[in-house]
Amino acid sequence: MNFSIEQLLAFVTVYEERSFSKAAAKLNKHRTTTGQVIANLEDVLAVELFERIGRKVEPTEEGSLLYHYAKATIEQSNTFDKIALSLAYGAIEGITFAYSSVVPHGILSDIRQQLSQDFPNLRVNFVVKTKEQIEDGLESGEIQFGLVNSDKGKGMYGKDVTFIGHVEFLPFVKKGSAITKLPNSSILAALRTTRQFVLSAFIDEGLEDKVVMSANNEQVDQLALVIKLIQSDLGWAWLPKVMSESQYVTEHLEPVMFDELKHGIKLSFSLWNPHSQQILSIKKSIISAIDNYIIHFRDIQNQYP
Repeated sequence: MNFSIEQLLAFVTVYEERSFSKAAAKLNKHRTTTGQVIANLEDVLAVELFERIGRKVEPTEEGSLLYHYAKATIEQSNTFDKIALSLAYGAIEGITFAYSSVVPHGILSDIRQQLSQDFPNLRVNFVVKTKEQIEDGLESGEIQFGLVNSDKGKGMYGKDVTFIGHVEFLPFVKKGSAITKLPNSSILAALRTTRQFVLSAFIDEGLEDKVVMSANNEQVDQLALVIKLIQSDLGWAWLPKVMSESQYVTEHLEPVMFDELKHGIKLSFSLWNPHSQQILSIKKSIISAIDNYIIHFRDIQNQYP
């Protein structure tokens, strides 16, 4: 059976647009040409892919089944092109590392330190982005690495995805505040009636139902600002358990546990990057830094039962 990537691309585009005219415009082709490409593909496959209903196009049952395989084949072809191109060029001078605002700053600092040791001349830009922005940036080439919460993740066609591990979040309050003096049986009720600061990344990634406990809640973009607000005893927030790594945090903030909370909220994190020979060594350096960070602070994480 002999079919081309061009035919599969036309098929996928018509399927997604549900229109020969819209697909042709997206492919920068004439409508008649796109229709003929689909007709030729149907002849090769001996399968009808679409039902033509006036100007509307609806996929057949066979077309719906084949769409997912065609989509994956196109993405694999794109990955092949990118890898081949990366082999043709030398080392890169700089990278952009995007991350969710809920990522502890300590891990980012360790990554930068490791990269400084392994690649002294590498320029590294750290930027806070949403998961959607990171995915778009990886696709466009503006971002080389993304550290993201992958709890509600979807399949990443054509991307290299490495599961990093789980980060546990606990409710943090000002050290010595009124809530810390309450019995465990009363803490939950107090948190529900106290101002809660919610990192915007939680909302952007659809985790509102999981993290919002107080009706009196406010969104904040930056992790550092949340810490400052809690220090001022203006409210509380879910923060990474490993925040205990910071002497500044331990001097001003502390996590609280209550009868209804046996464990904190655990979120999965993954490292995203494109398939590229150029950045493989950089990726190894980043993974090494993350692994060392996890090992170093495992004992600290276990301090709080």
